[in-house]
Amino acid sequence: MKFRHALLLLLVFTTTCVVAQSAADLGAGSTGRKAAVWPLKATDTQAQAAQLSARFLTRFHYDAQPLDDAMSARVYDAYIKLLDSEKVFFTQADMTKFAPLRTQLDDAVWNKDLNAPFSIFNVYVQRAVERMGYARELLKKGFDFSANDTYTFDRKNAGWPKDQAELDDLWRKRTMNDWLRLKLAGQTDADIRKTLDKRYANYIDRVKQLDGEDAFQTFMTAYSNTTDPHTDYLGPRDAENFDIQMRLSLEGIGAQLQSRDDYTMIFTLIPGGPAIKSGKFKPGDRIVAVGQNESGPLVDVVGWRIDDVTNLIRGKKGTTVRLEVLPADAGPDGKHVMVTLVRDKISLEDAAASKKIIDIKDGDVTRKIGVIELPSFYSDFGARSEGDKDYKSATRDVAKLLGELKQAGVEGVVVDLRNNGGGSLDEADSLTGLFIDKGPVVQVRKANGEIEAQGDDDAGLAWSGPLAVMVNRGSASASEIFAAAIQDYHRGLIVGEPTFGKGTVQNLVQLDRFANGDSEKPQFGELKMTIAEFFRINGGSTQLKGVTPDILYPKNGDEKDFGESTYDNALQWTQIPPAAYQPVANLNAYLPQLQQAHDGRVAKSPAWKLMLDELTQYRTMRDKTTISLNLAQREVERKQQDAIQADFRARHKAIDGDAALLGDDSSLDDGLNANERSFKSELKEEKDAKKAKDVELNETAHVLFDAVGLIKADPKLASEVLPYGGQFSRIAAASPAAASSTDSAPVAH
Repeated sequence: MKFRHALLLLLVFTTTCVVAQSAADLGAGSTGRKAAVWPLKATDTQAQAAQLSARFLTRFHYDAQPLDDAMSARVYDAYIKLLDSEKVFFTQADMTKFAPLRTQLDDAVWNKDLNAPFSIFNVYVQRAVERMGYARELLKKGFDFSANDTYTFDRKNAGWPKDQAELDDLWRKRTMNDWLRLKLAGQTDADIRKTLDKRYANYIDRVKQLDGEDAFQTFMTAYSNTTDPHTDYLGPRDAENFDIQMRLSLEGIGAQLQSRDDYTMIFTLIPGGPAIKSGKFKPGDRIVAVGQNESGPLVDVVGWRIDDVTNLIRGKKGTTVRLEVLPADAGPDGKHVMVTLVRDKISLEDAAASKKIIDIKDGDVTRKIGVIELPSFYSDFGARSEGDKDYKSATRDVAKLLGELKQAGVEGVVVDLRNNGGGSLDEADSLTGLFIDKGPVVQVRKANGEIEAQGDDDAGLAWSGPLAVMVNRGSASASEIFAAAIQDYHRGLIVGEPTFGKGTVQNLVQLDRFANGDSEKPQFGELKMTIAEFFRINGGSTQLKGVTPDILYPKNGDEKDFGESTYDNALQWTQIPPAAYQPVANLNAYLPQLQQAHDGRVAKSPAWKLMLDELTQYRTMRDKTTISLNLAQREVERKQQDAIQADFRARHKAIDGDAALLGDDSSLDDGLNANERSFKSELKEEKDAKKAKDVELNETAHVLFDAVGLIKADPKLASEVLPYGGQFSRIAAASPAAASSTDSAPVAH
């Protein structure tokens, strides 16, 4: 049995409620709309995929568990939570009717009869129908905001509404709050009614497009995640997107798409792609029809779900696709434009490693600090196995960037792994090898207890100067392997917040290889299954505990809701004997001095104080679970928020003068969903976010500034804190240019 390369990846699934209109109308759609046939039913292929997944999970999983009545009960609980986590659709009566199915989901899988989970999904759709219809009726009547009603919007720990009356009251309050948010943002009652009715109608339209794959994916997510938090089933759609994320490339036209009302819209154009090269597209253009080849029929895609439109547009390199487009500046009845494009291989550079240089000035001294931002540990395994010398790889890209930073004369390097959820285990090994000569990087323990040390076997360093690795709660898996190895070797400083705490290894199993199918197109999906646990070279584990930085930055408080410790079925922390390794330096020789300098600097920093105050305000707002539905009280609260945000904006302006970014009220609640705001404002918000000052990154660069100063001032200290006694670097006694010229050539593994 063959598996793909080992992968370490954190997939954070955000489950949102979906809603629909009446059950009788679910199968109907507007002209050209791709609608599902309701009630939804499982296919034979899906039933076979579920049984295949169960065979793998019960035999080859790292912590294999039988799929029996006990597991069925846990899967049932997870499934219901995915469908209705806030308990706003089902009532206690529904749960009573579902109760007999609680121990029947194992039989459904083994017998290849998925009627039980699909029946729950269909009832869910019906209940969502009723709720959305009720909300739309409430809009016609309006609301009285003079009473002292309150709305508890955080219902994670709430019970099921006991009857229809209690559910109606809950939805009355939900709809009131939607209305009140828009009213506080300045909308008139007429505009509010129009906005909300359109919002609820759009929810209905989206549910009309739910299909059996959505129902099956939800059920299989419940089963796989119940086995352990990082085991997942990926249906054909999700499997393709997962592969794209890993190889950072696809074959298509080079446009990022967004769903807006009934249209699939061009959001951004990818440099070098056919779309931008044609000169015929701009952000905001709406795709109304897609045709294959030079003369294939045009398919009307207005109202389609975005993944269905994407499937029509993607295709093999060298093939032709025709798009009928309604320009961004044209009204609904504007003139359509026909554009013919030849598909090509598109590199997703925005998701690849990137670099920049920060100039840190302190007194009369200015030093260049290089920054490498790495969003994931990506690798194009397919291209690599086929012998492509230019295959995409995080390590290869970082090695190239390090060479460019050395040529620019940087004196320290920050590797920014904040919110890097992981990726390839091989890439974690080889990336560490850019910063050490050779040695083990991680220990992997299989289900049979066998332990294997993996690491870097190639001599030489791509960067031997001062190094810092930035992490936060979103740094997981491969990020934690890399950060832990750098910390255990004393090769660099770990700076930021404690990491996620994921210490397990997953492999991808292509189920089509084991199914009795004859289609060339993948049908059965993939299973991302936990097969091993990884350990630090010091013998400890990142499981649950994560990596604790050497220099800690303030936590934002999300650790209560985000991270390995929040999973009930997470593996427990344990340890094994350390691997055979030796630290390459002793950073403790100057860590107290760096910590003291950091503490003194941030204590006097207005920017740092502002960040702390904003974090405190964020925690205060996040911790609220109930809100008033009294207009007068909410107006008082809104004025308080206005004053707080005005103070923040004034302080930002005083610090960096960037009034263009912070001079509006974008931080205040406008009551709108993301796709209800103007397209131009959304683009501006994204552009402004990229330009915003990064206080923590600048402070990390300043920590390295201090480190370089200490090294240059004390040759003995330099021999302790630089790797291998400083034999690869002369930074303590030479100029930046001279120091970089003595480093070994970049090594790409």
